[in-house]
Amino acid sequence: VQLQASGGGLVQAGGSLRLSCKASGLTLSNYRMAWFRQAPGKEREFVASIRRSGSNKYYTDSVKGRFTIFRDNAKNTVYLQMNSLKPEDTAVYYCAASSTVYSTDWSAPNNYAYWGQGTLVTVSS
Repeated sequence: VQLQASGGGLVQAGGSLRLSCKASGLTLSNYRMAWFRQAPGKEREFVASIRRSGSNKYYTDSVKGRFTIFRDNAKNTVYLQMNSLKPEDTAVYYCAASSTVYSTDWSAPNNYAYWGQGTLVTVSS
């Protein structure tokens, strides 16, 4: 199983980036997917998750209205569209996959068995 994250880079505040996470070795439609991020010196934090079918999406408050998670199960890929980026969005972004059917807290990393290698997003002021 491999999750390959890409799309990170350097962008000015107010700009946009789209992250991609391509899965291999698993059928993406069988997994809830999520994005997490980790800023320097900070713990990994939940950003967004999306149900298998794509019908339910959850976001951390700091990205609501700016980030959108979506998926293309036919391409085995999940995306994170990031708009109106802020310097505080600077972090390594990780995609993660969960086969758990039910959870009371989808923001908890221990729900996710598979993780990508991360892609660095740097937002300059």
